[in-house]
Amino acid sequence: MFITLDGGDGCGKSTQIRRLAEKLQSHGHEVVCCRDPGSTPLGDAVRDILLNRQELHIADITEVFLFTAARAQLVQEVIRPALKSGKIVLSDRFLISTFVYQCYAGGVSEEVLKSIAAAAVGETLPDLGIVLDIPYEAAIQRIGHRAVPDRMECKGEEYHRLVREGFLKYAAAEPERYTVIDATPSPSEVAEAIWKIVAAVIP
Repeated sequence: MFITLDGGDGCGKSTQIRRLAEKLQSHGHEVVCCRDPGSTPLGDAVRDILLNRQELHIADITEVFLFTAARAQLVQEVIRPALKSGKIVLSDRFLISTFVYQCYAGGVSEEVLKSIAAAAVGETLPDLGIVLDIPYEAAIQRIGHRAVPDRMECKGEEYHRLVREGFLKYAAAEPERYTVIDATPSPSEVAEAIWKIVAAVIP
């Protein structure tokens, strides 16, 4: 089973991925955790460019190609082999994030992303996608505690309000795949809400 966690910056994805992996392992499941972009040598190199090289101007369409290249490598090297061996894959972000950040908030055509995504991931799409929803005001408080915000986190209020709208829009368009969870309660409460959803669908 392939499960993804997505949401705007500051929503707590990384914490919840870790908690969910521990919960699944405690129930006897083999779990592989990954992040998009990342989790392969190529993906980690692309991640560094996309998030940490703030001196570079990267056009939205260029971001799409970079994210998609890293994702294609992640699918080939990590996700498909793990799924084939019967493991549960948990991914910190996946395709919906690119639709939100680069298309809905960034202005790149959805059709462009759809065409290259089809080649990059094929039918390797999440069986269950969880979107952690958090208002901009709450997210910015969490991000503000980080020593050095990354390049995406520095894009400004209007951009991040569009990101939240985008996640809600795309999740609502595929209710059979995506579930939205309020990410404003405590991490333990959010983890419990996630577990209820996951426990209902895993074998």
